[in-house]
Amino acid sequence: MKHIYHYFPDLTKLQYSQFEALGTLYPEWNEKVNVISRKDIENLYVHHILHSMAIAKYFSFKQNSSVLDIGTGGGFPGIPLAILFPRVSFTLIDSIAKKIMVVETIAKEIGLKNVTTQQIRVENLHEKFDYVVSRAVTSFPEFFKMSKKNVSGIVNNKLQNGIIYLKGGDFFEEMKGFRKYKIYSIIIVR
Repeated sequence: MKHIYHYFPDLTKLQYSQFEALGTLYPEWNEKVNVISRKDIENLYVHHILHSMAIAKYFSFKQNSSVLDIGTGGGFPGIPLAILFPRVSFTLIDSIAKKIMVVETIAKEIGLKNVTTQQIRVENLHEKFDYVVSRAVTSFPEFFKMSKKNVSGIVNNKLQNGIIYLKGGDFFEEMKGFRKYKIYSIIIVR
């Protein structure tokens, strides 16, 4: 939690308590359903929660925006973003029912009213959203092909509608075929 306090000092008491609750809920649920690598659960706050929250250091979603989290797994980046942006609608999808059940339960237990979930593959989802977010589901060119149909053409924000994709490695190589993109570095100092 200290990293969250450090990088996000202006959170409300409710938001802090929601983030704190994740530190108990995820280890409990991870014992039943593997949503985070068991070796990495001790790094929950830095590797998963704070990593997801880093999007908010670069982008602010306007009230009433809609965000689709593809391949949410354990709810990342969707749940941390839903805590940060309570007036934004988040739809979290994954093809694995057990993972969606964990995400639904955690969202309910911390009182998130702006999160809906679906057990579905993105190829079968035809709904439109202002933004699509994800964490390294596949190569970006492949992800773009799967998800571009879900980005709405109607712009309601200062920030152009589009895809926000968290991924490590040599991202520049994957972006060679794209004209319009911006890459941001995320460095968490411990």
